[in-house]
Amino acid sequence: MSRRVTLKNNHSKKKKVVVFAPHPDDETFGCGGTIAKKIREGYEIIVVVITDGRNAFRIVLGINSEPTPYELREIRRSEAERAIGILGVPKENIFFLDFEDGTLHDNEQKAEDIVTGILAENCPDEIYLPYKNECNPDHQTTNKIVKDSIRKLCAFNSTYQYTIAQRHSQVASILNALSNLWKHNMIYVDISDFLDAKKRAIKEYESQVAIISGRQSRPIMENVHIFLKKKEVFFVD
Repeated sequence: MSRRVTLKNNHSKKKKVVVFAPHPDDETFGCGGTIAKKIREGYEIIVVVITDGRNAFRIVLGINSEPTPYELREIRRSEAERAIGILGVPKENIFFLDFEDGTLHDNEQKAEDIVTGILAENCPDEIYLPYKNECNPDHQTTNKIVKDSIRKLCAFNSTYQYTIAQRHSQVASILNALSNLWKHNMIYVDISDFLDAKKRAIKEYESQVAIISGRQSRPIMENVHIFLKKKEVFFVD
């Protein structure tokens, strides 16, 4: 599959937002309410899903069949299209780069070239990306790729880093939050009016929030309620 992504020039006067998701679902869990809110405010949203999520069951649950990694890749792509659509993003504004998850670090330069092209083509007013201190390697690499692309373009976009609460990073997230509160570089976005849309979008990620295989003992994403608060939190540089 070709990794070249070309976005056509958009001559509308709408402000643009580009959201980078390391895996299919991070955009919804991390900033789904903000995406829906920005669309209501008249922004054009572009969502870029960096990896295909094929290895989630293998890495987290030790499952290689029913579904296979290839089948899970297709499942998660379909879930992402439905979920992001619920938030209000048209299908033509969703781009899948299809790097195999867990290998992004090995494909960093290829991914950076594509991301740089996307940013140069769209000149977004705001960029959303995963927090730099997330424990997942694909999240860390996505942050680095986007930041390096911004520096390469000498761009001065507003960047907002979202967090995905994971079982093994909760303590680190709390410490980071306390540290950043002191530095005054956290913002809170009120998404009260968009919680229902975010909840419906999250439900589309059945492979992550439900048991879909007879060999699956638990959902991958547990405690989904922590993503359904009235405010989404972002770190800003």
